[in-house]
Amino acid sequence: MTDKETLLVQKAYEEVDKYKEQVDTDPYRLNYHLMPPVGLLNDPNGLVQYKGTYHVFYQWNPFDTAHGAKFWGHYSSRNMIHWREEPIALAPSEWYERNGCYSGSGVEWEGKLYLFYTGNVKLDDGTRETYQCVAVSRDGIHFEKKGPIIKLPEGYTAHFRDPKVWWKNGRWYMVIGAQTVNGNGAVVLFSSDDLQSWRESGQIAGEGMNGLADFGYMWECPDLIRLDGKDVLLVSPQGLDPSGHFYNNLFQSGYFVGTLDYESAQFKHGPFTELDRGFDFYAPQTFVDDKGRTILYAWMGITDENESSHPTLLNRWVHALTIPRELRLHGDKVYQRPIYELSLLRKERVEYQNVELAGKATQFNGVVGKSVELLLDSLKVKNGGFRIRFRSEAELFYDSDKPEISLIRKNFKTGEPERRTCAISDLTQLRIYMDHSSLEIFVNEGEEVFTARYFPKMEDETIVFYGKASFCLVKWDLDRLKIQRYKS
Repeated sequence: MTDKETLLVQKAYEEVDKYKEQVDTDPYRLNYHLMPPVGLLNDPNGLVQYKGTYHVFYQWNPFDTAHGAKFWGHYSSRNMIHWREEPIALAPSEWYERNGCYSGSGVEWEGKLYLFYTGNVKLDDGTRETYQCVAVSRDGIHFEKKGPIIKLPEGYTAHFRDPKVWWKNGRWYMVIGAQTVNGNGAVVLFSSDDLQSWRESGQIAGEGMNGLADFGYMWECPDLIRLDGKDVLLVSPQGLDPSGHFYNNLFQSGYFVGTLDYESAQFKHGPFTELDRGFDFYAPQTFVDDKGRTILYAWMGITDENESSHPTLLNRWVHALTIPRELRLHGDKVYQRPIYELSLLRKERVEYQNVELAGKATQFNGVVGKSVELLLDSLKVKNGGFRIRFRSEAELFYDSDKPEISLIRKNFKTGEPERRTCAISDLTQLRIYMDHSSLEIFVNEGEEVFTARYFPKMEDETIVFYGKASFCLVKWDLDRLKIQRYKS
């Protein structure tokens, strides 16, 4: 570690120590989500299982609750329940990354852990430079930077970032999110035999391809995965205009299902589908573990007009990661379900069999809380609407006449209700994860998901049901993640 990097890391931990008590006592801190020890967290990075240990890195600004020069924070775990906060993995200390070690990915090769990331450089004249970089570790904790491995190719602006790397057919491949010189989003493919020398294969999605003449001005955080024999390209396009129930957040995250021809760098795919229907979900990334599962984390937040109104800013922190979700493909639809390890956090089970709601507001003894998992199974809505109100601050509403399902919450800034909606043919199951200031709602075994932050009054733990419906109800209180804090 260079002297400059050592100094940056030291200053970061001084911020952690300075505000630790203030951050830890915030009533909106979450129980079972990974969060920053101070400052701002955004994209998950470098997700990998290395030598049997899960590693979750994340974009981190320890000096402010706004976006700025990014570090890579780092958690590790053997089971995704008991975590260690590891030393800072990357700090923006070198000329090629002086304004931030931006997002990227991690892979294991020949016993070493490789981190690929974008070095961001902002010049005095207001322009920027971008470099794709690599750092290497023998223990998964301490990293040696090797510097830039890819410079900006022709045809793209300096908005060229977020390398995701994987192994296929005896070769390494990388996708990078890009903006073309025409101002449109795209994904570019590279290949390598040694993770150091990379060849540009070409643009595989975006501007002018598969009928996408104009689909956002920048595509971030690409991730090419394999599910049920098909290639799935995850991407986060910026600049999509709202269209009915679609694209109503400032930036979106979704996927294309198709087939990638690695030799010709041609990706034939279907339409774009949003991954999450809620308010706070962006920059998802996946990895495959030793059980063969494709697991996704995302940033449980998004840069928008609400970001400056988060109540947690007063206590010097903002944002978190989603719970980890296993991905499956049904037809051309990605389903998400919480990983089974989260069941280890369950305690104090309350169960009601064969519930019959008659239409009036109903509360169930013991079905209250701040850190809760709810399961509504064998769900049948008789007619009209069915709703669940969470702590008087948010509400899930299913309209069987349309049919569609909506999540409504109070806007952080105005206090007025705001809504996200999607069509759904029928409602048969709900699995809901409530944390102190978050909701993750899995509809019909993960066919649709709503993710949101919300900020109810701390004393309100009510969960109220409305409508004419029948279901079986189980509620568990959920314990806190076990996190061993790093001491600098």
